[in-house]
Amino acid sequence: MSRAIAAVQTPGRRRRSEGKRAAILEAAEALFLAEGYERASVDAIAGRAQVSKRTVYDHFGDKGTVFLRVIERAHNAVVDTIRSAIDEELARGRDLREALTAFGQRVVTQTFPSSDYVTFRRLTSQRWAIPQLAEATRDRPERMLEERFAVLVADGEIRAEDPGLAARHFTALTISLALETLNARGDAEAGEPEILAIIADGVDVFLRAYR
Repeated sequence: MSRAIAAVQTPGRRRRSEGKRAAILEAAEALFLAEGYERASVDAIAGRAQVSKRTVYDHFGDKGTVFLRVIERAHNAVVDTIRSAIDEELARGRDLREALTAFGQRVVTQTFPSSDYVTFRRLTSQRWAIPQLAEATRDRPERMLEERFAVLVADGEIRAEDPGLAARHFTALTISLALETLNARGDAEAGEPEILAIIADGVDVFLRAYR
């Protein structure tokens, strides 16, 4: 859709346009998950969304862009949940061991099982399909955590010359290890004691190194 057309849209037409865009993304997500990028056609996406093929092209240009927008939508939802966890669990003034443990356990028990995270993981496993995928999935959660760890350093809560490295060490010892265990054990539940203990043990190791 051209900027000129968008500029003269009435509120009602704009809402209908946004509704069609959302329907296209919903339809595309379902088809990309069920059939994969290569097999999901623009015709099928349009049919499932109950719009014309031309409407899909007007909104997105090509199938590759639809794929990127679907992944970005799931990624943004995951980022929002992690941002909330950082803001609420790693708040200033809270006992650090308690805060780090609560943050790690919240990510593992709420973010990993979420439909948005599952969608993101499944679609990014098809990253070979779209060369631009790396930009669509830039490391915003890692940067947000690095910024919060910089605050912990400034407040004297941890000792680290490189807050980014400290954040990566924390993630490796806790969240990444829990995810690795979940992936290795298909029957494991995110909230079961073994998984939660991985987070608590990882926090202990991290604090011994950085306090």
